[in-house]
Amino acid sequence: MSEFTVGDTDFLLDGRPVRLLSGALHYFRVREELWEHRLGMLRAMGLNCVETYVPWNLHEPRPGDFRDVEQLGRFLDAAREAGLWAIVRPGPYICAEWDNGGLPHWLTGRPRTRDAEYLRQVERWFGRLLPEIVPRQIDRGGPVLMVQVENEYGSYGSDRVYLRRLADLLRDSGVTVPLFTSDGPEDHMLTGGSIPGVLATANFGSHARVAFETLRRHQPQGPLMCMEFWCGWFDHWGAGHVVRDPDDAAQALREILDCGASVNLYMAHGGTNFAGWAGANRGGGALHDGSLEPDVTSYDYDAPIDELGRPTEKFWRFREILAECADGPLPDVPQAPPTLAESVALDLDAWASLDDVLRTLGGPGDEYPVPPTFEELDVDQGLVKYEVTVPGPRQPYPLTLRGLRDLAVVYVDGAAAGVLTEDDARLKEPVAGHARVELWVESLGRVNYGPRSGEPKGITGGILHERQYLHGVRAQGLRLDAVEDVGTVPFGELPADGSRGLYRGTFTVRGAGDAFLELPGWTRGFVWINGFNLGRYWSVGPQRSLYVPGPVLREGLNEVWVLELQEAPRLPEPSSSPVLRGPARG
Repeated sequence: MSEFTVGDTDFLLDGRPVRLLSGALHYFRVREELWEHRLGMLRAMGLNCVETYVPWNLHEPRPGDFRDVEQLGRFLDAAREAGLWAIVRPGPYICAEWDNGGLPHWLTGRPRTRDAEYLRQVERWFGRLLPEIVPRQIDRGGPVLMVQVENEYGSYGSDRVYLRRLADLLRDSGVTVPLFTSDGPEDHMLTGGSIPGVLATANFGSHARVAFETLRRHQPQGPLMCMEFWCGWFDHWGAGHVVRDPDDAAQALREILDCGASVNLYMAHGGTNFAGWAGANRGGGALHDGSLEPDVTSYDYDAPIDELGRPTEKFWRFREILAECADGPLPDVPQAPPTLAESVALDLDAWASLDDVLRTLGGPGDEYPVPPTFEELDVDQGLVKYEVTVPGPRQPYPLTLRGLRDLAVVYVDGAAAGVLTEDDARLKEPVAGHARVELWVESLGRVNYGPRSGEPKGITGGILHERQYLHGVRAQGLRLDAVEDVGTVPFGELPADGSRGLYRGTFTVRGAGDAFLELPGWTRGFVWINGFNLGRYWSVGPQRSLYVPGPVLREGLNEVWVLELQEAPRLPEPSSSPVLRGPARG
């Protein structure tokens, strides 16, 4: 069996120096049927390794309820078949612009430290996860070269006792390949996030020489590696689309290689935040303590391989540079997967009110003295309906939602009264008593980075009428994964006024393949095709359509559900029907 080690200046494979040319590709953001193609694209770009995170919350949505942890093992097997080594970053925290940074919602409130209960849960999770990694290490004939300890911990904390406990846990569980940490190339981050005896790597998008000089002050010996070379970036709802010039990215890549370093392209291929798993960031500059900035569904990342797996101009620039590091000619670029042969309008012919959906698929409702959080109601992705009575008689006073996270559609005595956010959480029109208030609160994605990661969702600070708290709050949650069972929902005719709710329909496909779904006139919600959740749509942009992987579609009849959470267009006007189109060529 091969042995991969960390030398004084190089990575060593069976004693021979090797350079890792890696690319990030997250198995959970790509349909499994497309892994072979995407891994082939990495090889064709000139990479010899693939890197992936592991999202704990995806695989354990409730304590002890493990979901397809074996998917990681299947991905590592696919990487080996593709001729790639693998780097695994199991967390427990991953960031990755993923909801809650990969930590389960039921751990909210537990700090990423030596906290005994937090570590107990991590140990239990690793006991289930690591058997997918340990037998696939390179010294046992597998592709796994390295395993990461935590992730960018120096951007969050400084508990080296915690990091050492994680490193020891990995070793005691059978991880024999080199361990590593990764942090920003700043003194306080490297001080807080690295531990003696474990290789430290750096994450950055430019100025490689300066970054490696900083790294060398903390780690005088060992291979240099940029574990995240940010060759693109991600988008936020309501903001502009972010791109990075291919020439600029190529020059930065060449500078890394000219330093004699190894590199991991973040991302080589981004993929998609299906099923509401997109995270969120906090604005406000370097402290990341400002307004919520929810991430869009697409994780294209302006990567060299785009969301559909196609090579971009950046791909070709990188391929030219990486070819100089290869022992021979690079593999040919794989043939692209098929695309939808012809556009098709989706025929929506049935509807259920949001109240009926909640009544049928939601969790048990109950009354509470103060509003419970999403976490207390066991809602990871989805929404919560809060109901409260403003007692009366009394004069009209302002109604304020303290600690609102993230967005509330408000009704007073059955009439729409406004849409509130955490930055604007007071109704414009005062409310008089006696009045019945409904607050439909939606999570736009849990914070995945910075000091406010792990914060709860919902109405976290109470409902105020003037200065008085309102009590006796009835709350009921709806998880997105519950919507996958719509067979019991009482559907009826389409509404005449474009009411929010769950719309159902069918469409016929001839020549299935990758496509985009457009929803003209729709406001905000989620779409399922044949039971697969494509993710969130939102009219604020910049994302204007949802990627539909070809394997989701069937030849012939297909089913679609659209869960509109605010306001739908009037149907069945043809201009308002969702449309499935093949991607533009080139």
